[in-house]
Amino acid sequence: MTPRPEDSPDFEIHTSIRYDPALTTVYSNPDFKHAGWNYLNKSPLYMLPFHRDRLLRAAIYFNWEAAITLLSGDQDLETLTQFITTELEKRSDPNRPATRAATRDQSQPLKLRISVSKSGSLALSTLPLPQTPLKRLFPTFLGVPLRCIDIHPLHPDALSDPFDPSSPDLYTITLDTSKTKPSEYTHFKTTQRSMYDGARQRAHIDAPSAKKEVLLVSEVDGSIMEGSVTTPYFYKTHKWVTPPVSSQYTSGADSGGNDGTSRRWALESGLAVEEVVFADSFFDYQECWLSNGARGFFPGVIRLDTKDRQ
Repeated sequence: MTPRPEDSPDFEIHTSIRYDPALTTVYSNPDFKHAGWNYLNKSPLYMLPFHRDRLLRAAIYFNWEAAITLLSGDQDLETLTQFITTELEKRSDPNRPATRAATRDQSQPLKLRISVSKSGSLALSTLPLPQTPLKRLFPTFLGVPLRCIDIHPLHPDALSDPFDPSSPDLYTITLDTSKTKPSEYTHFKTTQRSMYDGARQRAHIDAPSAKKEVLLVSEVDGSIMEGSVTTPYFYKTHKWVTPPVSSQYTSGADSGGNDGTSRRWALESGLAVEEVVFADSFFDYQECWLSNGARGFFPGVIRLDTKDRQ
């Protein structure tokens, strides 16, 4: 029998979540009643229950009993919060010799990568993130492409001209030149990331901070699965759509993309709906949105000219 990735002792499930002290101001803030859990709970962690849910679904799929126990029950969110708090305190204490080099600015937003092993142990790694307006973390409306303004005027809550080419937040998005096989390793977020690493390498995306993204294309039907580190949203027939992904993994049941946290929030908030999107349906400079659990929502444009990848 061919060994499976999850048979390796190094195989883990994980999620990437934004830690941002500014998120505590969302709590009971009337401007963010739509924010969900962060409106109801004073926390610097972005959509924490959705991250717990994605980890638990993966643990259940792989039948990891210790991890299931860790992530289930009444204290699961408290367990994750306490673990994160303790780990960040270690990195913030200048009097601890082992952590002195990692002392950080406590107001600095961070990308937290939470890993869970089969044995139910937790691990945390961090990367700094830029400051992001709260309206980009919890948008009430995604901007309408300028080409569509005449048929769908700007919503009063829309961010002004998000697709301005001069915007420092604008991402350049390309299509992967190879196709990807949908699997449980594209549905769940795990350490099995060769398909994403390969796509980013082919797109010449060399740094996590690069304002570039590449869209994975399914080898099954040529549809878009997801971005290498994001969920994409495309404007079609007066609405924003994102490739369909079921909450429970079943081979061949959907686009094959990741069951993402910001994606779930966008669907439950009515910002987007699910729809199959084929890779051959795009045009050059087509506007779209991207999102993930660390950076929130941010605009991009699709470039079909391969010279733009360099």
